[in-house]
This record gives sequence, structure tokens and C-alpha cells, in this order.
Amino acid sequence: MSGEISIALAQINVVVGAIESNVDQIIAFAKRAKSELGCDLMVCSELVLTGYPPEDLLLRPGFHARIEQQLKRLCEEVTDIDLVVGYPKKTMTGLCNVGALIQGGSITHEYAKMDLPNYGVFDEKRYFVTGDQSCVIDYRGVKIGLTVCEDIWHEGPVEQAVADGAELIININGSPYHANKITERRDVVCDRANKLDTPVVYVNQIGGQDELVFDGASFVTDENGKVVHQMASFVEGLSSLQIAKQQDAIRLRGSEMVEELPYLQSVYEALVLGVRDYVTKNGFSGVVIGLSGGIDSALTTTIAVDALGPENVDVIMMPFRYTSDISKHDAHAEAEALGIKYHVVSIEPMYDAFVKQLAPIFEGLEEDTTEENIQARCRGLTLMAFSNKTGRMVLTTGNKSEMSVGYATLYGDMVGGYNAIKDVPKILVYELARYRNTVSPVIPERVITREPSAELKPDQIDSDSLPPYDILDPILELYVEEDCPPKEIVAKGYAPEHVSQVIRMVDRNEYKRRQAAPGVRITKRAFGRDRRYPITSGFKPKIDW
Repeated sequence: MSGEISIALAQINVVVGAIESNVDQIIAFAKRAKSELGCDLMVCSELVLTGYPPEDLLLRPGFHARIEQQLKRLCEEVTDIDLVVGYPKKTMTGLCNVGALIQGGSITHEYAKMDLPNYGVFDEKRYFVTGDQSCVIDYRGVKIGLTVCEDIWHEGPVEQAVADGAELIININGSPYHANKITERRDVVCDRANKLDTPVVYVNQIGGQDELVFDGASFVTDENGKVVHQMASFVEGLSSLQIAKQQDAIRLRGSEMVEELPYLQSVYEALVLGVRDYVTKNGFSGVVIGLSGGIDSALTTTIAVDALGPENVDVIMMPFRYTSDISKHDAHAEAEALGIKYHVVSIEPMYDAFVKQLAPIFEGLEEDTTEENIQARCRGLTLMAFSNKTGRMVLTTGNKSEMSVGYATLYGDMVGGYNAIKDVPKILVYELARYRNTVSPVIPERVITREPSAELKPDQIDSDSLPPYDILDPILELYVEEDCPPKEIVAKGYAPEHVSQVIRMVDRNEYKRRQAAPGVRITKRAFGRDRRYPITSGFKPKIDW
């Protein structure tokens, strides 16, 4: 028997741009991989030195000087275990997205990513040039092909590595989460391994980065496309894989096999991780939320508590003359169930003061949504004042359905630093609330079953202004996420009047979405990084049935 290797898979939660502390983490993980697991080689994720995606930090000269310094430190401080790490590197042809092998304190092999993604949330062609050479390393008798992320999604790079003699593929990744992405990712890699008759070690980044969440879920598949090692999703981790070469065959023995999370739990864990990392990585002391007694703020508050702990979450109930007793009771009940600080600040006096001051310039004008928006802006002002005074960031509470059609008030209920449910359609909000109550009953049942209302005027309900959510959400999915033409949406069974209403609302509210807080991405096409439309646009979809 020859070519026996023990490989550590390292899911490390790094911070974009924090090169020094990222290297500190790599060194700490390497020490554990050697002392606790006895591994020969530790594999990290794509661009682990800088975090992914570093975006326009890559355009700053000082950024690359620090990378070189810290890469040198990494080589000097880790000499008893070999490393596969990712980093950006300037070359004669341009900047490359590199995966490298460090052996005995020296960089012995470097590979430049060949397939650069430039769709959805990815814009790597803005920064990197394409590599054109495979990298096959004879490592302790096993020929390893080194690849980076997108290389394994399309034919070419991996096939070239196998043609050049690779018996095992190591693929390092910065692959962000969306619902069902873990299954999709694994299917692609397993199919590639099976077709090429070559095992694959797939290591992915973990952690939240602005709107993106990286789920980890690193895994290993044998030459038949069977998963033999599966790490957990949404948590940091270090695990070992044993590789033995027997004659010409590679044998793998994993040490971990974690089951895939059910759909709702997976989405919920992504939201929790996204909120936790955004708040903590940006140095906030905690969060404050306007808890209204409605479903959106209820779910947001629960996510925040699960992410940060009850001691780091404040909520403020801001009643007005239209706020029902039910809302007041349910908000207080949830705050008690979660064990969080609950404040009550009536907006009645400040609303009356605003209206009185505005009366001279409003003379002769009828009441309309302006007065409703003043209520929302009084609440926004209250939350921001509390944030300024305490250092707690405001978590805003608008869901994807509302963000899509502009059913929100600028500088009112849209105010805040981050939005946990920005990419969560309303129907999914209800499903996630019910799921979370199966863990522990913290959201009052009445909050889930009540007719949703903004409570900005007497007897108001959302369906006064919008189609029912079981109609609205599917239309939005077709138009926003799939770019489906109006005629095709109608052909799927939706009423022309609903389709035309929704499309008009989506298109005219781009200016609002552009000013909205960032939020966790959990769908294939979120507002922000994914869907980029001009605010000023003369293009209108043809609505002809």
C-alpha cells in the first residue's frame, strides 16, 4: 500500500478584508488539524486569506501588499502540516484567483482559476483574468488536481486536470447559499465525479458576508459519485478524511456524515447566520426592532434572538390610535416568551406635533397616505434615536413581497441597517414562523393566523392594497425571479388585472428598493446583488393578452 494521506477539511468563518485575523484563524485551524486529527494536509476555501467576495478591495494596491505579507507569515508559522489555501495574486497577465499548495513553509504549486463566473451575484471578470493551465500535484504518491469553485460546474478545467493525470480533485469554494443550493451543488459535483471516475474533495466557505450567506456543507464524493463524507451546514468545522492508494485505485474513508437539513430549517439557519455575522462583524452592540404585533416583526425578532441572544435584542412597541389591543398584547407576549427588553413609546404626541406644524402648508388638501406615512416615519425616527443613543442597530422588518411592490414607507418602516427577511416572500414568512414554533412556541398563534395589516388607518388589511399573498407571491416569483413575460404569467392561470397591477408596482418602486437596507439572500434572485435594474427607465413590459 502506498500514498496514504490524512486530509483535514476546514470550514472557516473569515471576514472579508481582515487578512491578518483570517491568517490567524488559518494558523489556529492548522494547529488543530495537526495536533487533534494528525492530518498531513489541510484544505481551506476559495480566497480564504481575503474572504469572499472581496469586491473592489481588489483594486486597492495596499490590499495586495498585505496579502503578500500575511502569506509570508502563514508560510513561516505553519511548517508541520501542508495547506491548500486561496488568495488573489498579481501576475504578468493580470490578477488571478489562485489556489495554492504550501509545503514545508513554501508555496510549491499555484493554480489560477480557469472558469470565472460572471452572473447573478458573481462578477469575477471585473477583477480577475482567466487561468489556462491545469495544476496536477504528485502529493505523497497521489496525483491531486487543484481547482477552484466554478471550475467544477462546467466542462473543461476538471477534465483537463484528469487528462493530465489527476487521480483526485480538490475543489476550493466560495459558494453562497440559496434555498436548495446544497442539493443542487452536490448533484453537480457527484455527477462530475462519476463521469470522470475521479473522487472530489469539495471545501466551501462558511459565514455571512453582507447579503450573502455561505453555508459550508463541505463534502467528499468517491469515483462513483457517492458522498462518503459530509460536513454540517451553517457552522464552522474541521474534519478529517483518510485517503489510501491501492495499486491504481483511490480509497476514501470519511469521518463525518451529517444529514442535510430540511428545507425550512435550512432557510431559517441561513437567516440566523446572516444576521449574526452582519451584526457582529460590523461591531454593533446588538439590535433594536419595532415589534408591532404582526408576523413580519415577530419572525424578525425571533431570528435576532436566535442569532444574538436575548440580552442583545431590544424591541419597541410604538402604538397609535389605530393599533389594536390584540397587537399590543401579542407583541408583549412574544417579548416575554423570548426574554427580551420590551419598551413602549406612543407615537401619538409626535404625530400630532408633526401634523400641527404641517397644517399651514397642507391647507385645502385632503387626507391621504401622507398621514399614514407620517405614522411610519414617527416610528422610524424613534427607532433611529434609540439606535443612536445605545449603539444598537435597527433591524428592519419588510418581507420580499412588500419590497417587490413598494408596500413600505421610505424613512419609515424601511429605516434600518439590515433586514433579516428582505428576501423572504410573505407566504414563506408564515411557514418559517410555524417552523420556529415547533422548536419552541415563542410567536403567538394569533400573530400567525390573523389577517395581516399595517394598522395605519381603521380596519385596514393588506389585501385592500394588494392581491392576496397566495396570488401575489407566485406572480412575483415568475416576474422578479424568472423574468417571465406578462403574457406567460397570465397563461399560467393568473388574472390579467392582478398581473398588470403587480408588474406596475414592481417596476415603479425600484427607487425604493435601491434605498432599502441590505438583507440576507435566500433565493436564486434577490434584490441588490442579483437583480439590477435602472431606476430611471423608459422600458415598460408589453401587457397584451
